[in-house]
Amino acid sequence: MQDDDLHIEKLYYSIGEVAAMFQVNASLLRFWEKEFTILSPKKNTKGDRHYTQKDIDSFRIIYELVKEKGFTLNGAKQYLKEQRKSGNVVTEETNPSVKIKESLQNLKQFLQEIKNKI
Repeated sequence: MQDDDLHIEKLYYSIGEVAAMFQVNASLLRFWEKEFTILSPKKNTKGDRHYTQKDIDSFRIIYELVKEKGFTLNGAKQYLKEQRKSGNVVTEETNPSVKIKESLQNLKQFLQEIKNKI
């Protein structure tokens, strides 16, 4: 079994782990946490942040809007606010780019299985 085949999801991730996932500084996560109400990692008594998968999904949506699509912070806030108002809450499941990525990952896995059979 290859490392890619083994995917274990953790309940909580540290700020360093999340920053590494997105190749950003931890300070960006802390900054966006102040700017966007949908980011709300749990904190222990020492103040260490513990991110759930939901927090990571929310960060991914904000990252895509700001870093990939070029939204300003205010523009991203407004977009998320409008989506909530219209009932079109942007989530990991409803984000079109996530669905495309998932489809591509499934295709990659399928092609790897065919390759291994050859």
